[in-house]
Amino acid sequence: MAARAYWKGSLRLSLVSIAVEVFNAEDRKADVAFHQIHKPTGKRVRHTKTVEGVGEVAAKDIVSGYELHKGEYVLMDPAEIDAVKLDSKRTIDLTQFVKVAEVDPRYFEQPFYVTPSDDDAAEGYLVIREALRKTGTIGIGQLTAGGREHLIGVAPLEQGLMLNRLRYADEVRPDKQYFSDLPRLKLDHEMVDLATELIGRKLGHFRPEAFEDHYETELKKLIQRKAKGETIKPEPEPASPRGNVINLMDALRDSLKKGGTGKAAPSRKSAPKPKAASRKPAKSRAGSK
Repeated sequence: MAARAYWKGSLRLSLVSIAVEVFNAEDRKADVAFHQIHKPTGKRVRHTKTVEGVGEVAAKDIVSGYELHKGEYVLMDPAEIDAVKLDSKRTIDLTQFVKVAEVDPRYFEQPFYVTPSDDDAAEGYLVIREALRKTGTIGIGQLTAGGREHLIGVAPLEQGLMLNRLRYADEVRPDKQYFSDLPRLKLDHEMVDLATELIGRKLGHFRPEAFEDHYETELKKLIQRKAKGETIKPEPEPASPRGNVINLMDALRDSLKKGGTGKAAPSRKSAPKPKAASRKPAKSRAGSK
């Protein structure tokens, strides 16, 4: 069955407008999903719509309402809500272009694929794709769907175009409240160089297929065991791991000796070396100016 388009409309670059369709790039069908079950009967719990003093109500009698004051609502039906007139309901207007590297990764929210709606739109679609690729930019615009106008970015992907739903500025928490208390330490250049070399040995291409959701895998195994009648006895969780690096310099050196591929080197105190005799042991949590 062909995928259902999340949005249909036009992609516009100045006076060039082409018909496109937008499809969700996420695939969540493999996720383990639980339902609420009535334990005494083993039957699924169904949720009903109820009104205080009335009881269960029919879906046809339910409308959207905006609370002006406590207990006072303005009722809106779908046709009235649809009266909001925005160009972005039918057109993605690329109004700004920025280098991809300039977009803070915190603003990326959800990926989509963009395809031309018909053969007539193919040429313009490919021209926009190549122009974005040649300039190394992402086109910024807005799209209205699901009762909200979203900030979006359009960029080339392989043979086509992808759309990323972006977060607005007020949807990202400032980082200062989390990082302002980090200590300002004068870092040892040799330790930074060792950490850089360790990272360099693990440098490679991003291959998401090399990773799996281990929690989901183990959860499925547990479900199968329970389905066969096995009694599941939870084991106590181990204590949360804490940083245990006593001598950061030694831990970095030991990591490199192990080829940078094994687990973290065991922490241990070592005899002071002449070169580092006057230096205090480094803390595992460090920040820099």
